[in-house]
Amino acid sequence: MAVQQKQGAGFPELGPDRVLNLAEKALGVPCNNLFRPLNSYINRVFEIETRDRLRLVIKFYRPGRWTKEAILDEHRFLLDLAAEEIPVVAPCQLSGGGTLVEADQLLFAIFPKCGGRSVDEFTEDQWLQLGRLLGRVHTVGAAGSAKNRIVMAPGRSTRDQLDFLLESSSVPADLKAPLKEAGLAIIADIDPLFPASDMIRIHGDCHFSNIIHRPGESFYLIDFDDMAMGAPVQDIWMLLPGDASEAFVELDLFLEGYETFRPFDRRTLRLIEPLRAMRYIHYMAWCAHQVEGDGLTRAIDGFGSREYWQKEIADLVDQRQRIAEGPKSFGNML
Repeated sequence: MAVQQKQGAGFPELGPDRVLNLAEKALGVPCNNLFRPLNSYINRVFEIETRDRLRLVIKFYRPGRWTKEAILDEHRFLLDLAAEEIPVVAPCQLSGGGTLVEADQLLFAIFPKCGGRSVDEFTEDQWLQLGRLLGRVHTVGAAGSAKNRIVMAPGRSTRDQLDFLLESSSVPADLKAPLKEAGLAIIADIDPLFPASDMIRIHGDCHFSNIIHRPGESFYLIDFDDMAMGAPVQDIWMLLPGDASEAFVELDLFLEGYETFRPFDRRTLRLIEPLRAMRYIHYMAWCAHQVEGDGLTRAIDGFGSREYWQKEIADLVDQRQRIAEGPKSFGNML
């Protein structure tokens, strides 16, 4: 999840009449009265249906969350993937040309509805399938660029997120100094480990909930909102069941599938703990954005309390020590 900038004033009223009128104009076809709000932390998303009973999802992007150019980078990546028959949900081409509409100070896109379910625990064959899927995704990702997306590197995205936190009213004033000290120390330690040459287009937020299974079909990779330029290993580590040094079987199967389509630099497995530290800072910033965006917070219980920040600072200190000690073992993978 990539926090780029402060959010705007939030969404204007998005009732059925307004949404369906905008959808009909964008699609160039009439819609039925189906209007079903869907869960989304950041955006406003609704299921709709055309008169010929084609089910679609219309997605309104939160004002101020992404630039128009950044959203189009996401759409181009999805269209590139779909062109290679990789199972993703690409945006629809709309009647006016293109995939993104700007109307009434809102940006929205329309997608085919793609149902499915998350899988709590993958079988050995499914680990191979996941590896093949991500290998194909990264092959396409490496063939293009996303100039308007963040670069997931400690000295860039993580430093920006830390700076946002240090300016945020969510952090008690007397805890900003220890937060800054802990964050800057980690950034200084790990930034040299991320060479710019290894950055490609990636999903960026690849975890169980963003992979759905459809019976009789391949896994689908969904929710590219937070696509970024980053190291391929970023799309791998959050899928592992626990610490990488304790997931040899799953990681070995995944990489076997992955390397069917693309070589994987196994030395980058050493970036997993640095990436975990970056995720800590990212998640703090994400929660702060929700609180400070439009006042309708979706942050976790207790966020912003002294106890919350004291624990987060302690976790950063502990994580820095864990990084310094190095991985327990990667067996014969390196």
